[in-house]
Amino acid sequence: MAWIASVLEEHGHEVRILDSPTLGLSLSDFMEVVKSWSPDVVGLTALTPTIKLAYKAARAAKVADENVKVVIGGVHATFMWREVLDSCRDIDYVILGEGEYSMSKLVEAIERGVKPRHISGIALRNENGDPACTGPWRPIDLSSLPPPARHLLPMDKYTFLDKPARIVHMMASRGCPYGCIFCATSYYFGRRVRFRKVESVLDEVAECIDKYKTNIFVFTDDEFTINRNWIESFLRGLRERGLDIQWTCGSRVDSVDEKLLSKMYSYGCTTIYFGVESGSQETLDRIGKRISLGQVRRVFEAIRRIGGLAVATFIFGFPWETINDMKQTLKFALKLDPDYAQFTYATPYPGTPLYEIAKRQNLIVDNDWSHYTTLKPVMRGYHFTLKDVEAIFKEAYARFYLRLKFLVRQIKMKMFKDLIRTIFKNVVMPRLRSWH
Repeated sequence: MAWIASVLEEHGHEVRILDSPTLGLSLSDFMEVVKSWSPDVVGLTALTPTIKLAYKAARAAKVADENVKVVIGGVHATFMWREVLDSCRDIDYVILGEGEYSMSKLVEAIERGVKPRHISGIALRNENGDPACTGPWRPIDLSSLPPPARHLLPMDKYTFLDKPARIVHMMASRGCPYGCIFCATSYYFGRRVRFRKVESVLDEVAECIDKYKTNIFVFTDDEFTINRNWIESFLRGLRERGLDIQWTCGSRVDSVDEKLLSKMYSYGCTTIYFGVESGSQETLDRIGKRISLGQVRRVFEAIRRIGGLAVATFIFGFPWETINDMKQTLKFALKLDPDYAQFTYATPYPGTPLYEIAKRQNLIVDNDWSHYTTLKPVMRGYHFTLKDVEAIFKEAYARFYLRLKFLVRQIKMKMFKDLIRTIFKNVVMPRLRSWH
């Protein structure tokens, strides 16, 4: 959103960003903003589990101003554009794929009163009112983008563990070459990884330190370490420019070694997220992960020697898995003993091969998009039911986070209070509210 806003501003348009969830805005609050500001275009973005909320926002915008044009983008809308236009008549256009420049062209066309059929990467309704697509979208040259329009965001609201410490989210690259069957990244951003210039990223870091008085950064790239030359240059730049930041990123066990990990932690990296996914080599091969369990063990052993912090993510419920396969993943997670583990359900997101498999083989049990959070099972397997995988999921969280070894480690790290507060806020309170 901030990049889209920046491109629009560069082309002379007046822009506002409403981060409704962060600001705690209700639908009526949103309507009041639309009424008071009276924009020509309202742009929405939504993930799969929030698409229904986006439909409500589109309706609210039209109620507030029947003449406003409503545009939606994002991964879900990109792959389900027909359904989106059929399901919500209040949405006029869908931006497909990366929308920085196509959105700008669309706004200019709306401004001129021209039908945007000449703009590639847009879905709209044709003369008969049926959903139609103007053509495929193209990946963007990231070096051509202006800095994100963070001045339009509520930067003081992005905090860590509810503490008064601002966080800056930053993206240095787009794309992933691996094409794992459960992840839409390769199919949305493309298989070619496009990195911004190192100097551009470092300039942005320096600007954010100065403007927002923070040194906490989260790099949202899927594979921040995939280009060894780039990450080495980035680390060298941090040192040479004296940018003393604390940062986290995502990585793969096949793109790092002990030497690189040691350097990353030395230059301010506080946590690295690794998608381990499974404790079964067969499952890793079938999902297209292209890593081995041996590589996973070696990387986490190296991190333990260095004294760094790492999170491992695991997925339960791929269609072919048995209950024993999932228990093997849990056993592997416990033995691997990362600092933190995230367990999720295999979720067939639109745009992924897993979605096509699940649809073709009639494995989807729950078609409510709001349940596609990875924290609720929506797909059965060949050998298990939803109740089976749910039992493994609950057992995994209980066995990993209630271990004496883990709790003692939290106390030593002085993270125990933060952990309890986070669990209470995100697990206990939602459960209590759901009981009323």
